This record gives sequence, structure tokens and C-alpha cells, in this order.
Amino acid sequence: MSLQPDHMNTAPTLREAFDSGQFCYGAELVTTRGFASPAEPARFVELGQALTSDPRITWVSITDSPGGNVMLPPDTLARALAGRGAHIIVHLTCKDRNRNALEAAAWRLASDGFTNVLAMTGDYPRSGYGGLASPVFDLDSVSLIALLKAMNDGLAVPGRKGETVTLPKTDFFIGACVSPFKRHENELMPQYFKLLRKIACGARFIITQLGYDMRKFYEVKLLLAAHNIQIPLIGNVYLLNRTVAEMFHQNKIAGCVVSAKLLELANKYAAGPDKGRAFFLDLAAKQLAVFKGLGFTGGYLGGIAKAETFFEIIERSQQFGETDWKTFAREIQFPQPDEFYLFEQDPQTGLGDPNRLNPRLAMRPEAVDFSYRISRWVHDKFFTPNTPGYRFMQRIYRRLDQRPGPLANAAHGIEKLSKFVWFGCKDCGDCSLPDVGYLCPMVSCSKNARNGPCGGSADGQCEMLDKPCIWARAYDRLKHYDEARDMLKGPAIFYNAQLKGTSSWANTYLGRDHHAQQPNDHKEK
Repeated sequence: MSLQPDHMNTAPTLREAFDSGQFCYGAELVTTRGFASPAEPARFVELGQALTSDPRITWVSITDSPGGNVMLPPDTLARALAGRGAHIIVHLTCKDRNRNALEAAAWRLASDGFTNVLAMTGDYPRSGYGGLASPVFDLDSVSLIALLKAMNDGLAVPGRKGETVTLPKTDFFIGACVSPFKRHENELMPQYFKLLRKIACGARFIITQLGYDMRKFYEVKLLLAAHNIQIPLIGNVYLLNRTVAEMFHQNKIAGCVVSAKLLELANKYAAGPDKGRAFFLDLAAKQLAVFKGLGFTGGYLGGIAKAETFFEIIERSQQFGETDWKTFAREIQFPQPDEFYLFEQDPQTGLGDPNRLNPRLAMRPEAVDFSYRISRWVHDKFFTPNTPGYRFMQRIYRRLDQRPGPLANAAHGIEKLSKFVWFGCKDCGDCSLPDVGYLCPMVSCSKNARNGPCGGSADGQCEMLDKPCIWARAYDRLKHYDEARDMLKGPAIFYNAQLKGTSSWANTYLGRDHHAQQPNDHKEK
């Protein structure tokens, strides 16, 4: 049975459009809370119909409850717009659904013929009926990408009689995001490492997060080139106004950055007779022109409520001179104070120099804390496969496993107490301490992220602004030992909830946890 309904079998595909060499324009659509009646289409449906019917728009991208708010699911709008012309990218996030619900949602998308998916971790919930909703984050963007890739390859699952059954292959064109607009090295570099991990796990096009620094946008392109990765790269453009600029500046929208200098300009022009409309439209049009000049695959327009505004920005960008983008690239650089860049600035272009890395990369942080040094020593002696200590502990836990009872319970009790005192352990049974510089993601990460940082941190703080980002801390610890570059290598990590409340030491030594699924050179780093 085909998972591709006839109404979606159009040519060229979005893959082919991205590979055509033509600069593509995408439009963001945001649903609302409530339902859309066929008899009285909601405004966002009418907007989507206008955009998908216009040949200038290559694709529309439908968000999945941005900001962590309750909104109509994106596939509802996608079905209303199917077959109208433009391709549709459906956002799929992990904040409200566990892995089973995400897989079910993916099967529904495939069954309805929607194959272009942007896989994201998602924003932390901010609201809910009767109180704040509990977040899920069973998967994150990396493990979701790995799941979608497994579905493309033919997902192997247990059958009713215990046999292995291979399900029909899907054909998802999997997209991912990257957040280069981070102020500090220990925030930025894990974002780049995670991007490479997303691509290794199956991402096939990339959309940047929101910011207003063309040097940082270009840096993503330089990073991919440095790793010989050829993949469609889409630049993100959000039409600002005074209110939104203030929200971005105050970190009220996770991952979206407006510097103090740009906010000052926004307030200045917003005080004019047109409330800054010309300035904001020009800024967006200039960003599109720079993306095209830099060789990006396309530009992705958001923050717009009227179809004619999308078209006006596109038309403005196309009216600039052939080399005007070079001036705009210098002009649109609004970094945060002391912003870290991976590549040194090229004085001729004002952008990054692909031949010169930031010398601060070679500078190691000051001495790490005592607890981390002890954790490394214990790991080296007892948790590194094929060492005498590991083999010794493996023999002990094999015997305890064969004779469950008081001794096994006592060993688990000692483990729980020591790890709670040392790490605040939640007794998850599938320990990721070695994956995150001996910091517990169940304790110190609001999204329990095991595959790298989300894009929501600001100035080194968690998206919730209540603690330092755990991955920034891990980067500093690992960089001290010159190991940071490998911190996010290896396959995606999937936490096994079946192990909750069991001994993670036993599960490690007996090959029951996620470490058993990873190559030895990436185990428990």
C-alpha cells in the first residue's frame, strides 16, 4: 500500500526544488487556539491559501505550538492546504508527546502524504487549561530525527508472534534547526556539534534560528563546508516590529535574539510616522538579498499576517543591485556584547574567514572542580570497557543478577545514595552522566536533553532562566581535557523508561542500557 496519496504526488518535490539551484522562498504559518470551520475559514487558513497558490512561494512551513502555547495541530492546516501548489513542511516537536505519540503522528503525516518534516525539540510549555502543562520531552530533536530516519529505512518492530516485522518505508524529507546566535563559546560550540549530529542521524535540510547578524548566519555555511557537508541551508527572516523586538531582546521567545543596538534602532524608527514599517520591511528584504548572495538555498519569512506583505518583501529583495548584498552583509551585524564566533572576521567582507578559526578555541578553561576529577577517575578505573576494574565489576553484577535478593538490593541502595549525594540522581536506571560531563540531565536540564542543548538558552542560562545551561557546563569540563570536539559524536541516545528504578550500574555492566548500543569509543565519555 502506498503512503503517498495522489494529491501529493506532484513534481518537482521539495528536495528537487532545493537542489535546483534557484533561490527558494518559504513562508511561516502559525495556527491559533480553537478550530477552523470549513464554512468560515480562519484567517490563517485564508493566508495559507493565498500563499500556497502563489508561484513565488516554494513552500509553507506550519508551526507546532510555538512558544509552548496550545494551538491547533499543524497537520490540520496542512490538510486544508494540500495540493494547492506550494510544498508544505510540517513542524513536529517533542514537548507534548512521547516517542509512541510522535511515531503515530509521523505515520499519520505519511499516510496523508506529508513527507516534509521539520524535527525540533520544541519550546517548554508556558500555559495549559487549569494550570501549567507538564512537559514530555521523551525524545529530543536528535532522537526524533533518528526515529524518522529509521522509519524511512523500514522500521523493524516485534510482531505478534515474537518475530521481527519490517514496516513499510516512509519517505520523509527531514529538516532540522540550528541556533548560531549564542553569546558564549560554551553555548555556541555545542550547538554546532549538535547540528553535525543531527545531520549524521538523518537531517537533510537545515533552517537557522532567528537572529540579526549575517556573520553568524554565514558561519553555519562555513561550518558545513569545513566538514564537506553539502546540504540545503535556509536563512530565517522574521519581520520585526517594536513589540516583537522588545520581546526578543528580553528572551521572552526562546532562541530569538535582538541585541541592544538593534532594539535601539527599532525604537527609533518605530517612533516615526509609519511606525517603522519601511525600516522593518527593508531589513527583512536585505536579509533575503544577503542569503541569496551568500549561496543559501532559500529564505524563510515569518512574523507576517498578510500575504501581500510576504510578496512585498520578496519584491523589495529582488530590486536590489547584484552586489548590494555585500554592503547589507556588513550592515546587518548586531551581535551581543563580546559575542563569540567560530571563525575570525575577514576584514574584506566583514564576514567569517574560512581559513582562520577563533584562537580562543585553543584556550583551555581553568581547572575543573574536584567532583568532576573524581568522576573521571572512577570512570577510567571502573566504567571503561575492557579495563580490569570494568571486568571485575562486570563479574560481580553478573553474580548479583543471577541471585537477586538482599545483596543486590544493598548494592543498588549504595549506588542510589552515593549518586544522589554526588549528582542528585533520580534513579532513572539508564544513566547519561558520562554523556554530559558527569552532570545529570534529569536533574539539571529542563528538557532532560541527552543529545545536546536545545536552542533556547540565553547568555549561558537555561531557557527557563533558572539555572546555567547543563551543556555549556559540560563543554567547559570536557574542553579542559581537550575532549569537547567529540562530546556529541555517536548515535542518538534513547532513554529506556523500562529501566527506571533499577540499578544503572547493573544495566551498564550487563549491557542493558543505551551504552550497549553505542560504539566503544563513544561509551560513557
